[in-house]
Amino acid sequence: MIGMKKSSALLEYSVITLGSAMMAFALHFFLEPNTIAPGGVTGLAVVIQKLMGIPMDITNLAINVPLFIAGIMILGKAFGAKTAYATIMLSLFLRLFIIFFGADYTITSDILLAAIYGGVTLGVGIGLVFKMGGTTGGTDLAGAMLNHYIPTLSIAKLMMILDLMIVAFAGMVEKKIETALYSVIALYIVVKLADFIVEDLSYSKAFYIISQKSDIIGKRIIDELDRGVTSINSKGMYTGEEKEMLLCVVSRAQVVKLKKLVYEEDPYAFMMVATIHEVLGEGFKEVDSL
Repeated sequence: MIGMKKSSALLEYSVITLGSAMMAFALHFFLEPNTIAPGGVTGLAVVIQKLMGIPMDITNLAINVPLFIAGIMILGKAFGAKTAYATIMLSLFLRLFIIFFGADYTITSDILLAAIYGGVTLGVGIGLVFKMGGTTGGTDLAGAMLNHYIPTLSIAKLMMILDLMIVAFAGMVEKKIETALYSVIALYIVVKLADFIVEDLSYSKAFYIISQKSDIIGKRIIDELDRGVTSINSKGMYTGEEKEMLLCVVSRAQVVKLKKLVYEEDPYAFMMVATIHEVLGEGFKEVDSL
């Protein structure tokens, strides 16, 4: 058991390292050279480097370390070793890229391409860090602290306000509205991809099936798909007829098989299919692995 926990922790920190490296790559090679600030402390670091010449890795640590300490004091709990590790690794990779490639190196000067590819790389990197239970500090931590004093605004709304302020700041520094607009594009891509990495990569499908042949369908699901099935007593409000509804959760790969199986037995079956972003228990993610 101890060995499994060690290997699990090693995998998690390896993925956080990869995510931090991808974030640093996006910032150094795409976003900072074109003054694209996709929100967050990293976006603010881009603006500060352009405005004052202070390297991004120094700004990242200078802002996030006090934020981390303030988070512990205000919220009453530590945000974990993973957050501290991700913050340090991001600054480390930024410094390594500066040392080996120089401070002004860029892959493309096309601001739209930089916003798209920088946003994609940064979003995947952030998503990997979030997936492993870490954060890189920044506006998510600042939003949580502000929410402690302004509970009427959700953490998500406070984060959005902070990110939009940073995006607007980037446009003011460059004195170009286009810079702010491209930063919004990058911010949108980052948020969408990070959410996709955290949730959609492991989604499952929940089937709610109402059929006259529920017993046969349930048995076939258990035998052929090796999935559990739950029977729920239900009643049609219009007809007043007592019915049996089956609930079954399957992986993406089994969706087509389950639909085919149901309609082979009952072409008139009624099915509802819902996307489930996380399933815990036998046959899916074990609770012990959290």
